[in-house]
Amino acid sequence: MSATTRSLRVARLGVVALVLLTLAGAWYFDVFAWLSEPKALAHTLVEMGIWGYLAFIVAYTVLQPFGVPGSIFIVAAPLIWPWQTAFALSMIGTMSASVVGFSFARFVAKDWVSARIPARFRKYDDALERRAFQTVVVLRLVLWMPQVLHGFLGVSKVGFWTHFWGSLVGYVPPLLLVSYLGNEMFDASGRMQPGAWPILGGLLVASILIAALDRASRGGRRPCKPWRRISQAR
Repeated sequence: MSATTRSLRVARLGVVALVLLTLAGAWYFDVFAWLSEPKALAHTLVEMGIWGYLAFIVAYTVLQPFGVPGSIFIVAAPLIWPWQTAFALSMIGTMSASVVGFSFARFVAKDWVSARIPARFRKYDDALERRAFQTVVVLRLVLWMPQVLHGFLGVSKVGFWTHFWGSLVGYVPPLLLVSYLGNEMFDASGRMQPGAWPILGGLLVASILIAALDRASRGGRRPCKPWRRISQAR
């Protein structure tokens, strides 16, 4: 084993250890209990004043990629701040968390996962690489920010900046909607109100329609030569 390989392995183990220590510290100081519902989170952040902005972003960035639902943060934000501030902070936190999740998967797991991907599945990764930006936009628009999606994109052939800008575009509509209509969609405890269902239903339909249109456009513009190349690669 070369010195470079050993250094890389040590660095990866160090990153994993840092993540585990961070999660253990969050559990020890009852951070997870603090984040158990948007109402408790909102109350604490209001008491922190201007430091609440930083605490919101840091907690979102560090904890969402490793298990804490992002919905806790984006629901709490419009309960605390004006919608413009809520949208800005939600966007910063969501993007930061996505970058951390993507980068963690790429640095720690990409080589290990890539070496174990069956040959018959590699063609899907190649297809994702060809239309990476559009695919990332649609996935973020439809699925938002599940941790598994961070990991999937991290071990794929999608480039860092393609993931960054694609995620940014895909996140804008849902986060803008939740930030602007947050008080109508959720009560002071963070529970969804009856009037939220039509709004979320409309967002879901719009997301599915955009995904369907993107799929149709890919089918309509796909030339014959790439199909022959794929067939030859099998």
